[in-house]
Amino acid sequence: MLDQISKLWIDHSLTFFQSIEIVHNFFHIIYIRNTGGAFGIFSGISNLYFQKIFIIITLAAIGFIGFFYWKLEAKQYGTAIGIALVIGGAIGNLIDRIRLGSVIDFLDLHYYAYHWPAFNVADSSITIGCFVLGISIFLKKW
Repeated sequence: MLDQISKLWIDHSLTFFQSIEIVHNFFHIIYIRNTGGAFGIFSGISNLYFQKIFIIITLAAIGFIGFFYWKLEAKQYGTAIGIALVIGGAIGNLIDRIRLGSVIDFLDLHYYAYHWPAFNVADSSITIGCFVLGISIFLKKW
């Protein structure tokens, strides 16, 4: 929900490509749309079939990861949290793809002219979820 609320706020408060400086030479809020995958890969392709492929891949990934969630034992809390974060983030971006044909990205981290690709709350959720999953796999009992 936080992902969708933040994207609605961006969509209604900023114009496309508008940027608001939060921390000088480090962090901006910017309104962009990503038609591609992670880090904007394949973003130059705006084919309707290509967007449908992204949707199908996302649905398959949610189903695949959801299957593992369903198979968890009762006390695998870390793994459950990691999987839930990944699925939640995937659903957040999937909603954008279905509704808009692209994903709203608005968090822009950079050091002067060196920019990390813009991202959103769903992307952060997926990243944190993968990190939690990695830790839970490493610790094996969490």
